Amino acid sequence: MQIALLKATALIYLVGTVLYLYFILSLNERGARLGRMFLAIGAVLHGAAFVARYVAAGYTPITSLFESLSFSAFAIVCVFLAFELRYNLRVLGAFVAPLAFLFSLSTVFLPAEVRTLPPALDSNWLPVHVLLLFFGNAVFAVAFAAGIMYLLMERELKRKRMGAVFKRLPSLDVLDGINYRCLQIGFPLLTLGIITGSIWAEFAWGSYWSWDPKEVWSLITWFLYAALLHGRMTVGWRGRKAAILAIVGFCAILFTFLGVNLLLPGLHTYSNLSG
Repeated sequence: MQIALLKATALIYLVGTVLYLYFILSLNERGARLGRMFLAIGAVLHGAAFVARYVAAGYTPITSLFESLSFSAFAIVCVFLAFELRYNLRVLGAFVAPLAFLFSLSTVFLPAEVRTLPPALDSNWLPVHVLLLFFGNAVFAVAFAAGIMYLLMERELKRKRMGAVFKRLPSLDVLDGINYRCLQIGFPLLTLGIITGSIWAEFAWGSYWSWDPKEVWSLITWFLYAALLHGRMTVGWRGRKAAILAIVGFCAILFTFLGVNLLLPGLHTYSNLSG
């Protein structure tokens, strides 16, 4: 049942993506309202699919690439809906919804069967560690979208010719504020995710840190966001520089999440193409 629900969810995310793109291209408010409604419906179905898979597997189903990509899409949609509810930034949907849809679509090409849980993953630390990291990544996905919008908006302002699409974008100050807010939320989640993973590693592998490729790239990602947070708080990094670093940071997250899994085998080999 969960596979059927996930396929239905991917289709609903596609409809939401199209509606948000229609909104930003046509300036029709109804597109944004319907897009939000479809993403909310998709999130509910996605949550139901997650619960159904949890019941079938008997563990938190975020251990294979199929499950990880699927849950990433769910987390991104949930975080986006929370930000839209708080800041009423509907235009974010045109940037975030396609990302959630692509993650959902990619699961179609991956093995979807429920696997026997490897002994190292059979731990109560599993849900704590992965939920912190995945929701942290989702918050940084919103910062990534805000960073792209910031750079596009800034370029149009410098050219002094605002196209119709750019009239939908928030001001540079608002986008920079969203970027900072995401950093304030996402960085603690990332930090706690790494710490809980380290504690879990001690129980599973007998060492808090093994310099596994996933651990190394997680640390690189953490340093990128730590530098951005430090720069904002001490020397006033904001605006264009903060937007670029938010984009670079999310690219590091994607490589840590996907690139390391597919290209750099190590202790974290559970989430590769075979799983």
